Order: sequence, then C-alpha cells, then structure tokens
Amino acid sequence: MSDSIQTKRRGTDPQTVLCDMCAEDRKPAKKTCMKCEISMCVQHLQAHLTTPVLLQTHPLTEPMALCGNTKCSQHGKLLEYYCLDDMTCVCVSCAIEDQHRLHNMKTFSTAHKELLEKLKAEQLILQEKTDDENVSLEKWEKSERGKLGGFSVRLIEAVTKLRDISLTSVQSSVSARMVSLKTSKSSLEAAQKEKDTFSFLQMYSQVHQDVEEAKAVDLSKGLEPGSHRDKLVEEMRQNGEKMVKQASQFWGSLLTLVDPEHHQELVPTGSDLILEPQSLGPGMLLSKDNRKVFHNSWLGQCYATLLICSTKTASSFQRWVVSLSKESDWTIGLCDKKCAKNLKDGAVYGLCWEDKQLSSLTTKRNEGSQSSTSQGLKVQNTGTAKTGTQLVTTSASITYQGENGEEPVPRPEKVEVLWNFTASTLSFYSRTGQHQREEIITMKLKASVSNRDLAPFVQLGKQNIHSTTQHQQ
Repeated sequence: MSDSIQTKRRGTDPQTVLCDMCAEDRKPAKKTCMKCEISMCVQHLQAHLTTPVLLQTHPLTEPMALCGNTKCSQHGKLLEYYCLDDMTCVCVSCAIEDQHRLHNMKTFSTAHKELLEKLKAEQLILQEKTDDENVSLEKWEKSERGKLGGFSVRLIEAVTKLRDISLTSVQSSVSARMVSLKTSKSSLEAAQKEKDTFSFLQMYSQVHQDVEEAKAVDLSKGLEPGSHRDKLVEEMRQNGEKMVKQASQFWGSLLTLVDPEHHQELVPTGSDLILEPQSLGPGMLLSKDNRKVFHNSWLGQCYATLLICSTKTASSFQRWVVSLSKESDWTIGLCDKKCAKNLKDGAVYGLCWEDKQLSSLTTKRNEGSQSSTSQGLKVQNTGTAKTGTQLVTTSASITYQGENGEEPVPRPEKVEVLWNFTASTLSFYSRTGQHQREEIITMKLKASVSNRDLAPFVQLGKQNIHSTTQHQQ
C-alpha cells in the first residue's frame, strides 16, 4: 500500500478525512472501506453502495485515518469485530475459533455506538463526582486548609493559654523574690556609706538578715508550695491534656491527608454498639453497659459468643473496634444471625486467632475453593468444612513475606472491622496507634448471603467452629 494511502493528507481542519480517490480538489470523505483501506467521498462511494459483492464483503465505517493496522496480526484477515471483554479489534477467525469465541463481540458500528453511550454515562458520573466532592483544585485546597487551619488554630490557642498561665504565675513569684535582692543591695550600700562606728554596728544585724535572705533566693525554684500552686498545677494539667489532644488531632489530620489508607483516627465506637450474649461460659461476666466481657478462670472455662448489636440503623457501612485479651483465642467478624449460638451451622466470615496462628474464615457454597487476599499478605488454605451440606467454610492461614521467608502475622491486640454494605466487603485492620492502622485482610462476601442475614459477632475461647473441618496440609 502506498504511503499516500497509509498516511492521510488532511485539509485545513486536522479532524477532516479527505477522499483518497479524488485526483484534484479532494473532497471530505463520507465513508472508509476497511478492506480496500481507502476513504471515499459521496461520488466515489457509489460503487461500494451499488455493487452487491462490495456491499456484502467490504465493511464501511465512518471516515477514519488508516495507518496500516486493519489486518489481524495473527490470522492476516481483515479486522471486522470489536471484543468488548478484551477491548480490542479482532478478525472473524479470532471471533469464532480462538480465545475470543466466548466473548461479547460487536460490529464496529454497534461497538462504537454502545461505547459512546457508556462514555457519556461515565462523564455524567464524573461530573456528579466533581460537583459533589468539589474536586477543583481551588475548592480542594480551601477545604483542606480550612480543616488543618481549624486544628492548628486550636492547637496554638491551647499552647498560648498554657504558656501565659505559667509565665504570669511564676513571674509574680519571681518578682516578689527579686524584692529581697533589691533590699539587700540597698542595705549593703547604706552600711558601706555609714562612717559612724556605733551607727554601723547597730544597723549591721538588719543588713546581715537582708543579705542572708537574698542569698537564699532561687529564681528557678518555681512557685512556693501551697494551695495556689496546687490549684495552678491542676489547671495546667487540664489545659495540657487539651493541648496534647489538639496536637494529636493536627498530627493525625496531616497523616490522613498524606496516607488515608493506613492512617485513620481511632474514633471510639459509638455507645449505640453493645454486646448481646448468645452463650456465656461459667467464668464469663458481662459489664453493666454491655460493652465489656470479664473472665474469672477460677469459675470455669473461658468461652463466650456475643453478637455486636447497634441501636442505630447504618446506611452504607458499619465499623467496630475490639480490644482482645492475650489470654484467650478469639474469632471476630460476621455470622448468620440464626446460627449465632452454634456458628458451625451457618455462614461465617471472620478473623480467627487460634493456637498462636492468625487465619481467615470464609463460607461459600460447594463450588470449589476460593481464597481472600490482602496487600502484602499471603493466604494459604488449610482446610474445608461441613461436608454433606451446601455451605463450605474455609480456614486459611495468613502470612507475610518477612526477612526469613513466609512468617505468620503477629497477633493484633486491637482489631478494627469495617463492613461495607455497598461493596459487600469485610475488612480487618490492626490498630497500631491513635492514627495508624495496618490492613490484615479484606474478604468479599458472597452474593448468595444477604446482608440482612448477617450480624457482627465476637467469640472468645474455643467452641470448635470448624469441629467438622477436615484440615489438610
């Protein structure tokens, strides 16, 4: 093919494709023939439209600049279809014989129309996102500066108040002590000027007293002991705690701005979250506010299963944080409400610490195994459960790539759980600080299990959830 055909010579408008068959005064092209690899104006297109053979075997498209890529590199045939799954142009052999034969195939014109509609819909979504979230740089900067400015202003105010209280109080005390220094200085000067021996000896006792008092003055001593100092110290402690809180919030907001995935402020779970016991061992005791569980080993086995219930209705997600004892094995996550008293009879999605090993629990129907993954971690299947039933629970150990190869993930002391209703995901994080968390694992909840059937739970001790599990190496 000549270069004049491969590379389109355009008119003044760089978007206008010109007819390749016009010898002089080239007119704008009406269609492009993919087989002939030329573009034609209305006059030169008539042969393709009136000749039956050409009309059937020569696919026409909207005018386009061809660059010699209209043939399949694998089969050498004309590219006539578009694979929506792989987003690539294919020939007829690719469409009916090779890897694309089970894919969603469209003709060029149909694909163009459908994809154009898709782009318009996505444009509307992005426009809504821009409007909703004020994505413009100016608005974003103003919003973030406003948030950070609020934290920094409160921090500066707290620091300034604490400084002023301290300086004002100590300044008064230091000022009183400096009076002694001035008095002793005046006494010394007066004694040295006195020429009469008798008068000098009479005043010496007072001068000596003033000097001793001045020598005892310590300007760095602070306030004198007493109720005033005690009251001031208590006030400073309260203001200092506020200052530390303001500094922590400011520091946390900066971390969240830079790395929001791993730095979220550890906001205490709301008082609307309470524990609802499903089973309590004889050594277990629930606190009056139903938010803590205590264990007395003298009274019996450490074992309990509790649902985490909320008095409020969550819209798109639910979050809870659990502090866990070092003395007990545990499992936290979601379970079937109907099977809360006997977890092995229903669906379970959770994080399990048992026998010094952290693992995930997922339930699915008998359709083959599937593991969950998390960034930086490796999940290894260790077994399946519930043979003879439709549901299968898979236990998978969680490891990470350490210096000595694969190592078990350490036991988290405080676990944050995030249940995303919209995305149907359950995420577990290890809280390592006030503003820092590390993702342990995120698992996808099966579509066959409705959110209405699931409830957050925590289990302490061993109930043998997977007592019917057949562990395999």
